[in-house]
Amino acid sequence: MDPLETRELVKKSPTDSSKKDDGQSSETCSRTSPLCIFMELFQWLQMLSSQLNPTFIFGVVVVYGLSQGLSGSFFKVFTDYYWKDVQKVQPSAVQLYMGLYYIPWVMKPIWGLFTDVFPVRGYKRRPYFIVAGVLGCVSAMMIALLGKVPIAVALSCLVGMTAGVAIADVTIDALVFFVHHLGPQLSLVLMAVPPVLLIVLGFVIYEVRSTSLQSEKKKAMEDLQMALRGMSKTIKLPQVWKPSLFMYLSLALSISTHEGHFYWYTDPKAGPAFSQEFVGIIYAVGALASIAGVLIYQKALKNYPFRSLLLYAQILYGVSGMLDLTFVLRWNLAIGIPDYFFVIAEECVTRIVSRIRWMPMIVLSTRLCPLGIEGTFFALLMCIDSLGSLSSKWGGGVFLHLFHVTRSDFTNLWLVILIRNVLRFATIGLIFLVPRGDQADNLIPPDILTANSAASLDDDGLELVPVKETSEEVHLLIDENHAQKF
Repeated sequence: MDPLETRELVKKSPTDSSKKDDGQSSETCSRTSPLCIFMELFQWLQMLSSQLNPTFIFGVVVVYGLSQGLSGSFFKVFTDYYWKDVQKVQPSAVQLYMGLYYIPWVMKPIWGLFTDVFPVRGYKRRPYFIVAGVLGCVSAMMIALLGKVPIAVALSCLVGMTAGVAIADVTIDALVFFVHHLGPQLSLVLMAVPPVLLIVLGFVIYEVRSTSLQSEKKKAMEDLQMALRGMSKTIKLPQVWKPSLFMYLSLALSISTHEGHFYWYTDPKAGPAFSQEFVGIIYAVGALASIAGVLIYQKALKNYPFRSLLLYAQILYGVSGMLDLTFVLRWNLAIGIPDYFFVIAEECVTRIVSRIRWMPMIVLSTRLCPLGIEGTFFALLMCIDSLGSLSSKWGGGVFLHLFHVTRSDFTNLWLVILIRNVLRFATIGLIFLVPRGDQADNLIPPDILTANSAASLDDDGLELVPVKETSEEVHLLIDENHAQKF
């Protein structure tokens, strides 16, 4: 996107550009009515279309909608069946393998630095879109068409695919029904479609070609040094490292038992033996529940202080985990609730609570970013987030292995889930690390906030960071694109 366009967008906030429309809309519908919420989406899209280049909008749709949304949801369920039915590995091993999926996300700050410091033929963005698309497409086609490959090769391909795929829940989860018709391996051919569109995006997205590579590279290195100094200074502040530590521990201590649970409820002997079609329904309904969680937060909870909101959200998170325990021990049948009904209700509650718990932490991350390096520092915080997710997967895999939860033996699965729930409640004891401030407050000292602001005005890669009073739309977009990891 052209730097002048970017600067104009920063100066002209979304709220300013749509204030008139919002005023007209408020006369006909309540701010919390479903119709008004639906109209807000179209007003937001209209604002983007009027302010940004059409190829940028296409890029947002491809990267966030198709690559992260469609592919991410597809990837989640297909790989579950791939490891279980094709590779036939133990659930504890799958947990360890899935932890490696987060490596591309942990390296996100490095990818950002590459695009800033190492342009290719004068372009900073186009070549990297093409590389990401080729990597994802080749990886998907290899694992789909080569038959059963060695585990190391399969894992390498899947990790390659995650470089262009994020785990975001959208209603496209219903497409997991293709598992039944194509099988868990051939279905992965569909994963090659979004990377192909990424390649197309690399050729069509609007970007001004630089003709002064050496001077720009020198400036980029100076900006990099400034960013590293600013990040080092900022992360040492108690107002920053304490909530960052809480976010990491809250993720890492909630060990993942997903694979043990998945193997159990698809097992024809030990579990309820859910079909592939019904597993698709579970994921699709869960995606809708995630959207509901986003709306509940956006409309009712965004004005509560960080500490109070996260305290009660963490309590609800621990309580919702007990539904898994109830299901595995089959207590739902003892009180007359069928498995099919109970698992759908459990999935809805878990997804909603997970969103309500996670979204304030994303907003908190945005409040910890100093001006001038907000994009780089936010990438660092998301790197910490990915490390927490990786720790959760690997920790869950270790517990599944220690308690001998295998493909056919689920005797101790309930105990692993109980330990996970205890750890969730134990995280409440760390709530003192979260600041008491409101979600609209600036949480870092003014001198840090303004230290790099002058440099940010000269940066032709200026971030789209709105002022405090008009940042709700950006928060909602950030929350949707990052919250699904869980």
